[in-house]
Amino acid sequence: MEVSTPETAIAWRKRYERFHPDKPPDNRNPAERDRDRILYTSALRRLAGVTQVVSADEGHVFHNRLTHSLEVAQVARRMAERLSRDQLDAARALELDPDVAEAAALAHDLGHPPFGHVAETELDRLMEKEGLTEGFEGNAQSFRVVNKLALHFPGHPGLNLTRATLNGMLKYPCLHLKGEDPKKWGAYQTEEPEFRWARQEFESADLRRSVEAEVMDWADDVTYAVHDAGDFYRAGLTPLDRLTLDESERKRFFDGMERRYAMQGKPLPYPRAELESVFDSLIQYFPIHERYRGTREHRCLLRACTAQLIRDYIYAVELSLGTRPSGRFVSIWEKAVKEVTVWKELTWYYVILNPSLATQQDGQRRVISGLFEIFGAAAKDHRYGLFPDSVREELEAVAGDTKAELRTVADMIAGMAERQAVDMYLRLTGVSLGSALACLV
Repeated sequence: MEVSTPETAIAWRKRYERFHPDKPPDNRNPAERDRDRILYTSALRRLAGVTQVVSADEGHVFHNRLTHSLEVAQVARRMAERLSRDQLDAARALELDPDVAEAAALAHDLGHPPFGHVAETELDRLMEKEGLTEGFEGNAQSFRVVNKLALHFPGHPGLNLTRATLNGMLKYPCLHLKGEDPKKWGAYQTEEPEFRWARQEFESADLRRSVEAEVMDWADDVTYAVHDAGDFYRAGLTPLDRLTLDESERKRFFDGMERRYAMQGKPLPYPRAELESVFDSLIQYFPIHERYRGTREHRCLLRACTAQLIRDYIYAVELSLGTRPSGRFVSIWEKAVKEVTVWKELTWYYVILNPSLATQQDGQRRVISGLFEIFGAAAKDHRYGLFPDSVREELEAVAGDTKAELRTVADMIAGMAERQAVDMYLRLTGVSLGSALACLV
């Protein structure tokens, strides 16, 4: 970003300011330093053992949360670079920074618990049952990780990221306030000081996201929609070949989509005829006519299809200076939004609602519930011997504050990889005791 006047210099310093005093500047710009701090955290490495949709242990090369996060960061950066090149004046006016978009995207799933949204829902239910009205929310947990749980300096918690990167992470820039029941929110009350500091350039009632947060959000949607469709076609779960050739298969798919929304008491996001028309144009554009067999031809065709889709969706965004009624800084072509909606629904219909996955998810809920019950009771009774040293330190610091103790327990469970969570559950329930010499961290 060019700094040419005293006013712009002050604005630049405020945007890239940090909550705590920090090291002197080096050869990197502030957002590059943020990206590097996130990249080297154990919180990011843990995501290699966390489900995207199905477990990486299934035997197929599915995306996990780490590969997903890396790809979201890449798409967000390319999108921000493209907008900065093609809409230079608007990008300068909105201070769009590709480094901020990349850093925010890299951090956006750090709080995602093992087993994905299954565990998020279960932890939320368990926390609310214990009287913690904020429950558990993955986006707020990510904000908590970078501000409190991840460590970079001995003098204060968190990674001490810039105001710009923290704002870029906030897909839902609000707190869970008493008397309100938002479906999603960006920060817990425990991180309210950091949240309000990050949002200083916005009024308290202003729920607009930063331009980098909007870029990151679309990159997130695009990445998991396209790559999940590719993953599950390769695995033989999403029948793109039959959908291409068989109208009755397409009808079954759209009937199933309608039923899912009807069971939730919601209408389809767009009229069915419009979604069908969009999908018909997609499958004609990408001729996939037989089941995936892993041949050189199939691998090249699938790679070409997904690459073309990603490129199209990167070019489907434009910058706006806030003149739109929504107040958004990024506008997305409606056709692209409809296409991404259909790609997501393919994963819902053929994978997520598959009974094989549903039975597995029930077991995952039991693991999370069992861990919370056992560790929660131990924390309340101050039986700290059950906990790793790092967690024991946190519990001793908040001893007697039941809500803080349970939040610490939720932090620990949410910070596990899936294999770690299952092994711990088996150990604590006596199913498989493991070794007494095992190091619990």
